[in-house]
Amino acid sequence: MNDTVISTREGAIAWVKLNRPERLNAMNRQLVDGLADALARAEADDAVRAIILHGEGRAFCSGDDLKDLDAQTSSPETTQDWVEAIQNITLQIMQSRKIVIAAVHGWCVGGALEWAVNCDFRIFSDKARWFFPEVSYGLFVTGGVTALLTKQAGPQVAKELMILGERHDAQKALEVGIAWKVVPDDQLLNEARALALAIAERPAGAVAEIKHAINEGFHSSLAQAMALETRSTVNGFLSPEAQARAKEF
Repeated sequence: MNDTVISTREGAIAWVKLNRPERLNAMNRQLVDGLADALARAEADDAVRAIILHGEGRAFCSGDDLKDLDAQTSSPETTQDWVEAIQNITLQIMQSRKIVIAAVHGWCVGGALEWAVNCDFRIFSDKARWFFPEVSYGLFVTGGVTALLTKQAGPQVAKELMILGERHDAQKALEVGIAWKVVPDDQLLNEARALALAIAERPAGAVAEIKHAINEGFHSSLAQAMALETRSTVNGFLSPEAQARAKEF
């Protein structure tokens, strides 16, 4: 049984919880596959109108579990498969007919931050912290953020965030457009629930069409960006320098 992701339904809301708190919900293959399955089940459930993605314990998700790096990148084939599995989550979120809300607390790092950017609404706890560490390891970002953040925040800010990889607070997320709203930590899930319920009151078909139209129009270069990201991330994972740096983390 895959218990690294727990999915429950509350009326029209699907709650999808990353559940590896002992590893700050770090991404391993079991978690990625569990998330893919939970999103697919929520998508197939006609009663679900909104999905809330959140994390158990002290973090939303701390990014790739570097302790599993060897297993994930043991060959070009396993590396390609791993990166495509991560990228598939982006496609599930962005192509879903449901609105996906990220409720972010604690650390939100790397691939998990990229998944949050993929969500339709991002609500951050005032205690959330986030950064893109990939370039520091000699790796590359995923989730289409090379296109998404460049359009949202501008090329200079996107380069700052991805190249420098500095750690930021929730207010910075709001300033650069990663966060839609910042709320007190103890109100995070209540705020996400209130938004999901408000969305559920709208006609489902119209909401789905609006989401599709906005994503298609605004993110027209997403497919090209993700293809480049996948190639570059696979190459990064397989480079000796990146593997050495990751193991030193």
